[in-house]
Amino acid sequence: MASTISENQTLICQDPHSFGHLPIWASGNPLESPTSLFFLQVSLITVITQFFHVCLRPLGQPTVVSQLLGGLVLGPSVLGDSKTLLVRTLFPIRSFVVLETAASFSILIFYFVMSAKMDPFTLLKTEKKAVTVGLSVFFLTAGIPTAMTLVLIKIVPMEEDFIKGLMMITLSQSFTVVISIAVIVTELKILNSDIGRLALSAAMFADVVGFGLAIVMVAFTQDVHGSVLARIWILLSIVALMVLIFYVIRPGTIWMIKHLNGKPIDEIHLVCIILSALVIGFLSDFIGQHFPMGAIILGLAVPAGPPLGSALTNRLETFTGTFLYPVYLAVCGLKTDIFKISSQSVWIVTLIVVVAFFVKIGAVMLPGYYTKVPMKNCFIIGLILNGRGIGEITLYNVWRESKMLTDEEFSLMVISIIVVNAIIAPLIKILYDPTIQYNTGKRCTVQHNKRDSDLRVMVCVYGNENIPTMLNIIEASYASMESTVTATALVLVELIGRARPILVAHQPHRRLRQTPCMSTQLDNTLRQYAQLNEGCAFIQSFTSISDLETISDDACRISLDAQANILIMPFHKRWEIDGTVQVTNRKVRIMNLKVLERAPCSVGILIDRGTLNGSQSLMIARATFYVAVFFIGGCDDAEALAYASRMSRHECVSVTVVRFLVFGEENSKERRRDSDLVDEYRYYNSGNQSFEIIDEVVKDGIEMSSCIRRSIDYFDLVMVGREHPQTPSVLLKGHEKWSECPELGTIGDMLASPDFVTKASILVVQQQRIGGRFGKHTLNFMGPNYRDQLVHDVPIDETPRGSCVISMDRY
Repeated sequence: MASTISENQTLICQDPHSFGHLPIWASGNPLESPTSLFFLQVSLITVITQFFHVCLRPLGQPTVVSQLLGGLVLGPSVLGDSKTLLVRTLFPIRSFVVLETAASFSILIFYFVMSAKMDPFTLLKTEKKAVTVGLSVFFLTAGIPTAMTLVLIKIVPMEEDFIKGLMMITLSQSFTVVISIAVIVTELKILNSDIGRLALSAAMFADVVGFGLAIVMVAFTQDVHGSVLARIWILLSIVALMVLIFYVIRPGTIWMIKHLNGKPIDEIHLVCIILSALVIGFLSDFIGQHFPMGAIILGLAVPAGPPLGSALTNRLETFTGTFLYPVYLAVCGLKTDIFKISSQSVWIVTLIVVVAFFVKIGAVMLPGYYTKVPMKNCFIIGLILNGRGIGEITLYNVWRESKMLTDEEFSLMVISIIVVNAIIAPLIKILYDPTIQYNTGKRCTVQHNKRDSDLRVMVCVYGNENIPTMLNIIEASYASMESTVTATALVLVELIGRARPILVAHQPHRRLRQTPCMSTQLDNTLRQYAQLNEGCAFIQSFTSISDLETISDDACRISLDAQANILIMPFHKRWEIDGTVQVTNRKVRIMNLKVLERAPCSVGILIDRGTLNGSQSLMIARATFYVAVFFIGGCDDAEALAYASRMSRHECVSVTVVRFLVFGEENSKERRRDSDLVDEYRYYNSGNQSFEIIDEVVKDGIEMSSCIRRSIDYFDLVMVGREHPQTPSVLLKGHEKWSECPELGTIGDMLASPDFVTKASILVVQQQRIGGRFGKHTLNFMGPNYRDQLVHDVPIDETPRGSCVISMDRY
């Protein structure tokens, strides 16, 4: 058996009986066994690549750089050139057959899983600007560098083999592989940003053209007899394969999913699907195409999302994406030999890559100028679309195996991928911070909202169990003709089995594409709320399907677009009817921490215990809703007090403010400031029988905790500030040591503890942070006649702010 490893290394006639299997204690060499050697190679590759990843991650480098560098170090470019330990012992020529076979298998499964997470039919509804950018990027990047390469070929003496490979390299610069771009924007954590969504949409459309061109190029560069007729048969066989995939396998998969009746994919069906991917990969290679082509087309053909996409993701993504996929990249690095690169080829290829790099950026800016996309954003999108990854590596491997690229040209392109990615990833992080748009510098809180102005409340729902309590809070916010309420709801759905995030509106929206409103409990309740408060309340709802670690961007962007005064998030724990506590999803906690850090308005985290007290709907039953505010001091408590003061105007809401005073601290500056604030609200609600302020004088945190335990069960909802920077430490002393959830603050964490037995729901409030700093509630009275100009009446800039939400896919 002969296997060509490189231009001057050929493995001939492996004898399967020549490998020793004796252990070291029997004077054997386990490394002579292909299996043992493979285990050691994969282990070594994993350790080296992970080491590079840990070292380069703080520098903002993507994983593709560390994985390629790991293979490069183990290859002939660095350690492998010694011809002693690595080449002869750990990476002998005979081992490449097994190693490359395992890497090829892993990349086939990786392509299939990644393609199955994408929905190609959303391309038909892609934004016009994304279509324009995608076409501009492909054709301009294919045309200008190609013209320059033809000029170079005429004026610079080159070898014939190098000229053929140079044309392929030039054409490859126009490719924008969406899988590579998806990996980059995910690692940069900008998948949910405007720029990330537009870049991914443009890449998907450009990849349609590029992928088709790549298939034709592979077909017409085959070394076949019969010339034109044979190539026609190759193209016809490709068409036949697509017919098999789209008209046989896809309908069969859809039929299988329908007959599951909503049940998860079982083992038998999953095995059949993976087996189909392997068979299609074989048929793809059999007809003259590279095996990933069939796996990619099959992945695009099967339905995206649950249950198939989620099953493939849960079962295969971790193993293929974090283990076998890096092995493939490391094997590519092992094939790279920088000592075969000549100085002439370096400057020629570098010139082409650099020109294509800037042409691609210009190709984004040109349509971006006419579609009114900011030039800085166009530049960043151009950088993203210049990203390289697994798609380009696979293409270069195919061309190397088919002799269209020499080892020198292949090594040059691997180095170019490392250099380009190493430059653009940290550059994008420096130039683009998606959280900057939330630092508007404008007060958008309940406390600083104009009296009797529109109150804008936004709630995020993760699971239907939060809906009753969330809607009670919205109803309690008091909607009237003089002071309306605009309620915005965002349904949070974890992205499983899809590669692209989806953000849709359930009603006409000036920026988002409308989708038919889903008949869910949330939508029905919102409509009922609007009907019962007709003319006083207005609603809008959205659905975000995204990774929970980045879905906070959607929550912040919609709250900015809606100019919300307060954004209420669900807690990551759920209380069951029997009193037990379940963790819904730990990623929800990460989401809440990011929202607290970035939100352009005040934030509330709801610890919902509504299932324990069986509280009735405030909208329907009109039963009294008892609300308490535990006021200790600081801006967050002031925000909770302002919100509760508005709630007390509702005919069915009773508010009790329990203010904790430290004995002996009467003359402190913070105490006087808080006293003036509380006196304002006491004066403003002097004629309101539903608003009561109680002063509790305590000596320390133990007495405060005892007082809370005695009174908390009288209420349906308890509001407390998250942080108390001006509070005497004596009230918090001892409590912070037991804090488990920093997003709730010291008091909120105590009230949310499973050891704190109560049926009251908790709303932990954080007032809007401007520039990451606490606000100040400064009083500026000009005399008695201005007594009713309260601190929460500070004017807010009512000029409309531009929306930061772009159109996305259908739902």
